[in-house]
Amino acid sequence: MARTFYVTTPIYYVNDVPHIGHAYTTVAADALARWRRLCGDEVCFATGCDAHGLKIQRAAAERGLDPATWASQTAQAFRDAWELLGITHTDFIITTEARHHRAVQQFLTAVHDNGYIELGTYRGLYCVACEAYYTPDELVEGTCPIHRRAVEEVEEENYFFQLSRFQDRLLAHYDAHPDAVAPAARRNEVLGFLRSGLQDFSISRTSITWGIPIPWDPAHVTYVWFDALINYCTVAGYGRDPEAFAKWWPADVHLIGKDILRFHAVYWPAMLMAAGEAPPRQVFAHGFLLVGGEKMSKTRLNQIAPADLVADFGVDGYRWHFLADQRFGPDGDFSYEAMIARYNTDLANGLGNLAARVLNMAVSYLDGQAPEHREDGPLRDVAGQSVAAVAAGYDRLEFSEACFAIQELVRAANAYIEDRAPWARHREGDTAAVAGILGDCLEALRIVALLATPVMPGACAQLWARLGLPGTPEGARLPGAAAWGAGPAAAGALRKGPSLFPRFEAGDRR
Repeated sequence: MARTFYVTTPIYYVNDVPHIGHAYTTVAADALARWRRLCGDEVCFATGCDAHGLKIQRAAAERGLDPATWASQTAQAFRDAWELLGITHTDFIITTEARHHRAVQQFLTAVHDNGYIELGTYRGLYCVACEAYYTPDELVEGTCPIHRRAVEEVEEENYFFQLSRFQDRLLAHYDAHPDAVAPAARRNEVLGFLRSGLQDFSISRTSITWGIPIPWDPAHVTYVWFDALINYCTVAGYGRDPEAFAKWWPADVHLIGKDILRFHAVYWPAMLMAAGEAPPRQVFAHGFLLVGGEKMSKTRLNQIAPADLVADFGVDGYRWHFLADQRFGPDGDFSYEAMIARYNTDLANGLGNLAARVLNMAVSYLDGQAPEHREDGPLRDVAGQSVAAVAAGYDRLEFSEACFAIQELVRAANAYIEDRAPWARHREGDTAAVAGILGDCLEALRIVALLATPVMPGACAQLWARLGLPGTPEGARLPGAAAWGAGPAAAGALRKGPSLFPRFEAGDRR
């Protein structure tokens, strides 16, 4: 029976357009979802857009549109970007949907009926861009610490969620589940926040109308963050399909940026506990993808659209770079020059060169017929080590480690060709030696195509077809399919083709 695996990205706010920071999280989630499918799991992979709140209401008004129209238009930009990048989400949710409306009201009712919501008056400093309150100590020179914008002083009657009652329960939860927040630096950040004491927080607004009404008091609409977090339950079936919810919940991993860690690792598990539901198994908060040392934002005018880079490097080159170039955890700095270097080193000179050399020789020297690889071939141990290292990388969400392990097998195969010189054996007429060498290299390429397909599905499908193998690598199942010699019999002749990754020269624009 297949295991279930539920992975989510944040739902992205529709006041923005998709940039490489949004795509960083989404491509990582997609690679993880694809990997788990290769491992035979049944996967739910959710992403989408958050459409409520004061920021959206104001943005729509500035454009002379109603909020629903503005939200729908901008959410489409995210759909288009994810289609371009080959994202295989099973659900794209927008918080304006009726199913989410029902889920939020049911969730609120459960928390209220369990005694964790009370009416009060709030006065505080509010950042519209964050849709969040800050204390004076949290501001940076009087501005929001994230957006560096002026905050607004707000006073209104609100309903409050009694977060303060969950301090001990959350500390006990994280003590019992040490991997529930990762990486370790983010776990320590959450524990420090919890130990400093928790304050109740406002979960409703009366100053705006764009949101989901509080079920027992429709004069109030739900605070956008309380509403948005519940999307993860909505996708899983909360409020409409108890069997589906029992199947998928709790989520296995929420992939998020570190700037929304508090909402996901403090507010969200407490909300779930208050509603009588289990917290997510893990919240993994990665660092910022910086450009010129700064976080991307509209105000800094440093956003880069994924389509701009895909035009130069292709979808697979794009996906490889952002998963291979730096660890998925700390902050990373993007540069176009580094992307060219990574593309040429790993893909043009690495995998692309290996595939071209092996297939060209196999077609020329062996009439396009795949020979038998040797069970004791020298690449066998390297392949086994790479398979284990890739699996370990995905288990730890160390995508760069998984990519490095794939490159180790590619490098070993390229070095093996140089050492064994099949072209020289061919000139000598040693057909058996040529077949043995190329058979080993073709088997290494088959395993590379399997291991790399979650990251580069398009290129790996092309490589699979050129190897004459039936179906696609996505139809294989790990770990068995990645064992040396476990591949299917070739369904057709080996064939050459255009370079999988043409070398990129500085100044090229494709």
